[in-house]
Amino acid sequence: MNHKIWKKTTIRIREEKFIQQSALAGAGLMLLNPLDILAQNNPSKNMSKNIKSRGYAGKDENGKLESWSFERRAVGDNDILIEIKYSGICHSDIHTIKGHWGKQAYPQVPGHEIAGIVTAVGKNVTKFKVGDKAGVGCMVDSCMKCESCKNGEEHHCETTGMIGTYGAPDKTSPSGITQGGYSNNIVVTEHFAIKIPENIDLKYAAPLLCAGITTYSPMMKINFKKGDKIGVIGIGGLGHLAVKLAVSKGAEVYAFTTSPSK
Repeated sequence: MNHKIWKKTTIRIREEKFIQQSALAGAGLMLLNPLDILAQNNPSKNMSKNIKSRGYAGKDENGKLESWSFERRAVGDNDILIEIKYSGICHSDIHTIKGHWGKQAYPQVPGHEIAGIVTAVGKNVTKFKVGDKAGVGCMVDSCMKCESCKNGEEHHCETTGMIGTYGAPDKTSPSGITQGGYSNNIVVTEHFAIKIPENIDLKYAAPLLCAGITTYSPMMKINFKKGDKIGVIGIGGLGHLAVKLAVSKGAEVYAFTTSPSK
């Protein structure tokens, strides 16, 4: 996977074809002031209405991203509204938009390593306040009633299944599916938002919400100790984070790659 950082109207992806296909949309928008493009009225004053949003959406399987204006659901009692500052780019975003993993609904905004600032909160929200740093990973809902959900394993939801951050059928979404982080905002139930510490820069926090946790979780489960030998096979988007995590825990780390340049 290739986890770069995407800020507002700038997309950087190593996959050259994807860049070329997205270039027209990006170039056209960059002629304008990004703040003008993504500006919106203060949502806290009008939370009962759908939230206007703008982002980059795939319209079909050719994978070209185009500017798209759409709406998100109104901020509910248990929801927060996040003004997105950064969204990591994961190779799964590309696979999904191009239909490599099955038929997709379009238009669809990808992006599931989301980091931003809370701009509105529902009346029942306790974990966040306006101005907090917040993140969203690969899922935004589940049944919250089954054993898996109750045990903190919502990704193994046994009834509805987890609701992915983009492309998943969603009755609460005006577009009929969830829409992801290549956009200026997102409405999400507070349970599925992550509070980002003040001392972490948002641009560094974003990739931790997928690539980071994907490597961190299994590494913590093996309970390795300082001085243990850890081998990391592949040092790309996930692998380089695994190396950093293992080193930070005091392991003796060996990285395996087929790319001499690395």
